Amino acid sequence: MIFRREDRGSDGEERQGFFKRLRARLNRGNSWLSRDLADLFRGRRIDAEILEELETRLLTADVGVEATAHILAGLNRRVERRELADVAALITALRDSISELLEPSAGPLVVDPAHKPFVVLVVGVNGSGKTTTIGKLARRLAEQGRSVMLAAGDTFRAAAIEQLEIWAKRAGADFAAQQTGADPGAVMFDSLQAARTRGIDVLLADTAGRLQSQSHLMEELKKVKRVIQRVDPTAPHEVLLVLDANQGQNALVQAQQFHQAIGVTGIVLTKLDGTAKGGIVLAIARKLGLPIRFIGIGEQAEDFGELDARNFAAALVEGVGERTDAAARGASP
Repeated sequence: MIFRREDRGSDGEERQGFFKRLRARLNRGNSWLSRDLADLFRGRRIDAEILEELETRLLTADVGVEATAHILAGLNRRVERRELADVAALITALRDSISELLEPSAGPLVVDPAHKPFVVLVVGVNGSGKTTTIGKLARRLAEQGRSVMLAAGDTFRAAAIEQLEIWAKRAGADFAAQQTGADPGAVMFDSLQAARTRGIDVLLADTAGRLQSQSHLMEELKKVKRVIQRVDPTAPHEVLLVLDANQGQNALVQAQQFHQAIGVTGIVLTKLDGTAKGGIVLAIARKLGLPIRFIGIGEQAEDFGELDARNFAAALVEGVGERTDAAARGASP
C-alpha cells in the first residue's frame, strides 16, 4: 500500500468562466437548437411545421423521445393560448422549458462532515473518463480546504494507477494503491481504514471500467460496495456514475442499469466538448431524475463544473450569444 501527499502548486493563469467555455464548446459547428430558425420562419406565426422542425432538432440533439414530448407538450399549450407570437418568443420559451426540466436535477455534491471520511465511489464504463473526473474533483475539493485521498480501485490497468497518482500529486491529495491485479475489495478496505486513521475528509474511490452488460463485473462492483460497508455501514455516501456524453441514448441505458445494480446517487457527464449534442443531459434528467453533479467540457482541471440549469439551457438553445456571463455556479477560478 502506498500513501503519499504532496503540495499542489498555485495556478495563477486567468481563465474564462466555465459556462462561457461551455457555450463555445457545446455548440461547435453551429449545432445549437435555435440555429437559423428565425431566418427560416421569419414573420410567421407558430404553426405545425415550425413545431415539427423543432421536434426534429430536439431528437437529433439526443434529447430523447420522452423529454422531447414533455417539452413540446408545454410549448403546444402556450401556442394554443396564443402566448407565443413568433419564433423569437418560441426560442425564449424553449430555453425556459429546458431550464425548468433541468432544474430539479441540478444538484451539487454536498460533502457531509458527519461522515469522515465521506466516501465517493466512482463507477462507469470503459473510457467514460472516471479517473480524470476523480482527479478534477480532488482538486476542486482541495481548493475548498478539504483533505482528500484517492484510492486506486482499478487494479486491472497499470496505467490507471499511474494516471490516478499523477492527479493525486496535482491536487495535493493522499494516494492509496496496491499492485496491478490486486483484489479491488482489498484496496478499498485498506484505503478506507487508512483514510480513517489519517482523519481524511473525503475518500475518492476509482473502480475498473465495465460495460453494464458484463454481469460478472457488475457483481464485482456490488462486492466492492459491500466491502466498504464492512468498514462503514453508511458508506459509500455517494455513488457517482461517470457517463460519456458522446454515447447519446446509450448513456441513458448505462445509467439505468448501473442504477439498478448498485444504486447511483449522482451523475457526471463528460466530453461535452466533443461531438456530443448535449441533449442527453435532458434525457437523463427527465427519465431518471438523478442529480447531475458535474459536467465536463475538456481535459483540463478547470473544464469541470456544476450543472447550472439556466446557463446550460441558454448554451443548448442559443449557442454563443448574449448570455456569456461567467457567474455560473460551476465557474472555476
